[in-house]
Amino acid sequence: MKERITEPDVWKYALPGGWEALAGKTDADNDLLSMKTARANDLWFHIHGLPGSHVVLQGPEGEAADNAIIKQAAAIAAWHSKARDAGIVPVSCTEAKNVSKPRGAKPGTVTIKREKTIKVRPALPRLPQ
Repeated sequence: MKERITEPDVWKYALPGGWEALAGKTDADNDLLSMKTARANDLWFHIHGLPGSHVVLQGPEGEAADNAIIKQAAAIAAWHSKARDAGIVPVSCTEAKNVSKPRGAKPGTVTIKREKTIKVRPALPRLPQ
């Protein structure tokens, strides 16, 4: 019997103010991250129109992410995509509750509503020295 994996394998990035960005490593991880791990009000990011990781931004309960944190999470989504070596690229952003999986769709395939597009340069957060 095959064991069902319920925790996605993700890259984790600590951001200022207690925020954390989680990026899925595979299509199956993206599915789990977007459909199971993400809370309704978490922000969800994905490179616009290209293959890439789903990125979920989680922070302190009841707090709203500021623009700097949102841009950092969008840059992480761009980095974990086919656009890593591009200049400034569009990244889709929405609340996780607006992300759904079409019935029968292959792993990692989702549809999103109420998206905003953020233009960023692909990058990972700089770690404190």
